[in-house]
Amino acid sequence: MSTDRTSASGAGAGGTVAEGAGTQLRRTLHLRSVVLFGLAYMAPLIVLGTYGVVADATDGSVPTAYLLALLAMLFTAHSYGRMARAYPVAGSAYTYVRRSIDSRVGFLVGWATLLDYFFLPMVIWLIGAAYLHTQFPSVPNWVWIVAFIVITTALNVRGIRTAEAVNYLLMVFQLVVIGTFVVLSLLHVTRAGGAAAVGSEVPFWHDGTTVGGISSGAAIAAYSFLGFDAVTTLTEETIEPKKTMPRAILLTALLGGVIFVVVAYATQLTHPGHSFKDTGSAAFEIAKEIGGSVFSSFFLAGLIVAQTASGIAAQASASRLLFAMGRDSVLPHKVFGYVHPRFRTPAVNILLTGVIGLIALKLDVATSTSFINFGAFTAFTFVNLSVVATWVRVRRRARRGEGADVGGVLSALLAPLIGAAVDVWLMTHLDRAALILGLSWLVVGILYLTWLTRGFRVPPPEMDFVEGAHGGPHGESEHGGGASGRGSTGDGDGDQPYAGLGA
Repeated sequence: MSTDRTSASGAGAGGTVAEGAGTQLRRTLHLRSVVLFGLAYMAPLIVLGTYGVVADATDGSVPTAYLLALLAMLFTAHSYGRMARAYPVAGSAYTYVRRSIDSRVGFLVGWATLLDYFFLPMVIWLIGAAYLHTQFPSVPNWVWIVAFIVITTALNVRGIRTAEAVNYLLMVFQLVVIGTFVVLSLLHVTRAGGAAAVGSEVPFWHDGTTVGGISSGAAIAAYSFLGFDAVTTLTEETIEPKKTMPRAILLTALLGGVIFVVVAYATQLTHPGHSFKDTGSAAFEIAKEIGGSVFSSFFLAGLIVAQTASGIAAQASASRLLFAMGRDSVLPHKVFGYVHPRFRTPAVNILLTGVIGLIALKLDVATSTSFINFGAFTAFTFVNLSVVATWVRVRRRARRGEGADVGGVLSALLAPLIGAAVDVWLMTHLDRAALILGLSWLVVGILYLTWLTRGFRVPPPEMDFVEGAHGGPHGESEHGGGASGRGSTGDGDGDQPYAGLGA
């Protein structure tokens, strides 16, 4: 493959890109911007958008489900941080697995993750449309869905800085809405049962709470955390990614988790149990209960703002995963590896995710959320295993006296193994339809991979990156495992990521 590229130094803090940089994204993002992107992707208000669905699954123990999901996500976020430090390029789980375990396994993880990334914008637009339809029943759902798609697509094509500026304003507004919702909820509970009622443990555990219900709820609640991993797709647009990305990943997961648990607790106090007229718009019903029609309108505006911000981030991430796979030529390079010459964005991929989002017209929130989590848990599990695989390889290099940093057993072995085990456990509690669709999607991926690798006789094509002075990739060669010593086994001894995977 002969494609013009520029090194990371050609796109430095000023956000400039060398002339003729055919497949280079623009580096402009700092820690605050990346965390903002992750939180926007998570959309803190989403805990209310899906509240009824999680409450129904847990029999009214929503905050406990979010605590369990947070625990699982922190282990996995730790692994994402380590891998982002080792491989500061776009592609997220797809890149980490193919470079640390095996190129074919990496492709299948990327393929499974596509299910997550394609369905996530759909769910975001579905939730926004459901709430708007509740308020304006005369306007059909499809009108709202199409409007969301058009707005987010236009902003993303314009560039990540434009999307960031819009996201900042939208994030501030939704945090104001969240704060107001929590305060009104606690005041409502205090008026009804006194100050002591605010400290009740009932929202976390009561007579109807079961381990199975909490597990099922956590499997759904994990959807709300999809954002800490999505920030890794912006690695090639982030300044000092080896330093910034690990911090951004953990901060995004932790801040989002704290918000989710607090909001879920306050909401569960206000409305014990899980009985709603419509589980898809349960929080709107609660907003009317605690603040009347004025606040419910304010809440609706906040939720729509949150969905717009989340939709921008979700579509941006999906397009960049496709970009990474297209640049590797495991998907058609001319289409998926294309970068707009003016905006320096993967414009074709952005448009494609918008078109695929129209599938939302035929889905509901609960089903599509489960579909997302199949791909997410697959990616999470294998990223954890990637850390373990790299740690094993580092130890082997250390025994050969090559001076590699072995890393700590707790950080590089036990923590990712726990994370992988929890992810698999949560996956088993997904909706049966999600498991069937997810496995069917994997079968299609295996068939495509068989064709791509000529019956597994050659590894999938990929770009070979060498780390530049600024932590960005430069130089490339399309190869079948020879350029840097990566054979079809994916052993990767030719790679040098080890300094970034220390204790």
